[in-house]
Amino acid sequence: MNLIATTADLADACARLARHPFVTVDTEFLRETTYYPKLCLIQLASPDEAVLVDPLAPDLDLAPFFALMTDEAVVKVFHAARQDLEIVWMLGRVLPTPLFDTQVAAMVCGYGDSVGYEQLANDLAKARIDKSSRFTDWSRRPLNEAQLVYAEADVTHLRDIYLALKADLETTGREAWVAEEMAVLNSPATYEVKPENAWLRLKGRIRKPKELAALIELCAWREREAQHRDVPRQRVLKDDALMDIVARAPRSVEALAELRSVPNGFERSRSGSDVLAAIERAMALDPKTLPRLERERGRGGNGAVLDLLKVLLKAVAEAERVAPKIIASSDDLEAIASDDEADVPALQGWRRGVFGEKALALKSGELGLRIVRGRVVAG
Repeated sequence: MNLIATTADLADACARLARHPFVTVDTEFLRETTYYPKLCLIQLASPDEAVLVDPLAPDLDLAPFFALMTDEAVVKVFHAARQDLEIVWMLGRVLPTPLFDTQVAAMVCGYGDSVGYEQLANDLAKARIDKSSRFTDWSRRPLNEAQLVYAEADVTHLRDIYLALKADLETTGREAWVAEEMAVLNSPATYEVKPENAWLRLKGRIRKPKELAALIELCAWREREAQHRDVPRQRVLKDDALMDIVARAPRSVEALAELRSVPNGFERSRSGSDVLAAIERAMALDPKTLPRLERERGRGGNGAVLDLLKVLLKAVAEAERVAPKIIASSDDLEAIASDDEADVPALQGWRRGVFGEKALALKSGELGLRIVRGRVVAG
């Protein structure tokens, strides 16, 4: 099993693949020690063949691959596509279109939340995946035979999974449901990480405006530093240490040094100076200019309403044979419990027809929940 290592061979392979209505795609990458993923292998398959591409080869230009990814006549099939698409966007500034994510489709087809590739391969392709090579070092050359076999299996069985799920969606008429999700995955905004928005990852721990200001400034600094140094954000400053600084808001080297979560000597490093500067910027912010803090869960007497919405969601998901996670998130339910006009996905598009209208009817007393033969039924 050979790796494609030249641009000419890649162009020939992509030309062959482009003759088919779909191509399955996967990547292997490393990210444990870097901020940005390091692409180590690309796997592609049509109904006729499978090819493995070595993006680390010195004489390889990925332009033919990017051209295939944007060929509107060929559906690009991934499983759990988000990280793969991030890499494609980062390297080629393109996103695969048309796109089909088998994990999303499986959720729509009732295979549960975030179903894994191994389960689908077993259920739909009647194949068993050898997982022994999953966490090997894909950057080392040469790759061994076990790695190559594992990598190829990631796209060969995906062909059968795609065809089975596609047929299921056509039978149920839910192709548009998956297409709506693909629009989110195909948006460049999904993969653009803006330092000024990095605080959103930790927003649930904040309750005071001053803490929010510090969180925004510190997270933005850490994200920029991680991007500049190409290291994981946790290597710049761990979440626990960052949240400790947010809570204490040290204004001096001595105060920063007193925090047990901060590494020894950090306070006198360049990063320590940057942290103190970020705190000063935070303290200077006008609280009126800060984003609104989320209400605490269950506050305002909505706890019982939220519980009923969760029961309704589970009942609807079971009745529709759809994973609950793809219908509504916990944040969606909390927002609906507080506001009938909440701007959340569960009250938009196909989700509104399947669940959103029922949720509003339940809140208004127009819909009830009852138990029929041991199952909760809305009606």
